Amino acid sequence: MKKLILVASFLPAIVVGQTALTWQQVKDRFEAGNPTLRASQLNIDEARAGEITAFLRPNPTLTGTLDQINPFSDSQSPSTGTPGYRPFAYAFPYASVGYLHERNHQRELRLQSARKSTDIAADTFSDQERTLLFNLRNAFVQTLQAKSVRQNAKENLDYWDRELAVNRNRFQAGDLAQVDLDRLELQRVQFESDLETALVNLRTAKIQVLTLLNDRTPVDRFDVSGPFDFIDRLLPLEEFRDTALAARPDLKAALETVELAKSNHQLAVANGSTDPTFTVDFARNPPIPAYFGISITIPIRIFDRNQGEKARTQVEIGRSEHARDAAQSQVFGDVDSAYFTLVSALNLLRPYRDKYLKLAEDTRNRIAFSYQNGGASLLDYLDAEKAFRDTRLAYLNLIGAYLSAAAQMNMAVGREVIQ
Repeated sequence: MKKLILVASFLPAIVVGQTALTWQQVKDRFEAGNPTLRASQLNIDEARAGEITAFLRPNPTLTGTLDQINPFSDSQSPSTGTPGYRPFAYAFPYASVGYLHERNHQRELRLQSARKSTDIAADTFSDQERTLLFNLRNAFVQTLQAKSVRQNAKENLDYWDRELAVNRNRFQAGDLAQVDLDRLELQRVQFESDLETALVNLRTAKIQVLTLLNDRTPVDRFDVSGPFDFIDRLLPLEEFRDTALAARPDLKAALETVELAKSNHQLAVANGSTDPTFTVDFARNPPIPAYFGISITIPIRIFDRNQGEKARTQVEIGRSEHARDAAQSQVFGDVDSAYFTLVSALNLLRPYRDKYLKLAEDTRNRIAFSYQNGGASLLDYLDAEKAFRDTRLAYLNLIGAYLSAAAQMNMAVGREVIQ
């Protein structure tokens, strides 16, 4: 019984606890639950429905006529010779079925145009997903950065508490003045402020991730995990450019828009053709009990030969080609900008990792040792501590800037090339 009570006491903690999500898990949840993305995906289904409409054949037409009705009839009955009211005695019933025959592959061209519109809708969706994933990746990186800054602030506070304990012992031993101890105690406020600011920033970053995920999980129960570090190597710029040219969905959409404009021009030319209408009619005309006939109607396209649509679609081809060139130029600009931002971040990170971090820590430790032994002033000690804190925080912010630049590169290329 005691064992059951012990297990039950741990159940709330198990329910409340939650495993930190990796980037891939966050991405999967985003793709499954983001309402903006799901709404945009419906545009593809609408475009596919348009393909059905585009490939439909023209409906046949049915015409029924009853002519030669005489409402003023006053004739005798043919059988009895008695007068009677017979308005339909000489009625002329007539029925016809007509069908428009579309020439020059108009149905096929409409279907081709609709399919290209579907491809553009799919690429537009992928481009919107690319932008939203960039926002999600930024929020994810900001969360990792806030966690690292919070951990750094906690370590600094713990370190300062240990230093305060040592200096309180010195004060008790008469080796430290009251005013110096008070200044050390006041310095703790800065470390507390750093920790509280880091906690607020962490909660804000988590809220941004939850908003993009459309997740109602309480902030305190939500967490993410992943490497908060940088990779000290980059592919050549040309490789990023080539990958972007092959992967960017907005560039694909621009290329397909050119093809769509060409298809629409072909369709405009086909719609200017002469489409005949074939008709079969059935009628009765006494003394002929029944007969049928065949007719063909051919429009004489003297004035309207669809000249306006032909000209408009021709202009649209040129406009789409210019838009394609602009999109390609934008791709190169995005990749180059992200690449040199990465290069700049790496150029700053290397000396921090190889030199400045260790130098700041060694300087702080030496000054602290000297201060405790009377070889350095309190001002030197506080300056050394501030320099270490600023150096460490700058390093963490640089890693965050590098990861944000990596997300920008992934967005510029159109797929994840830097994890």
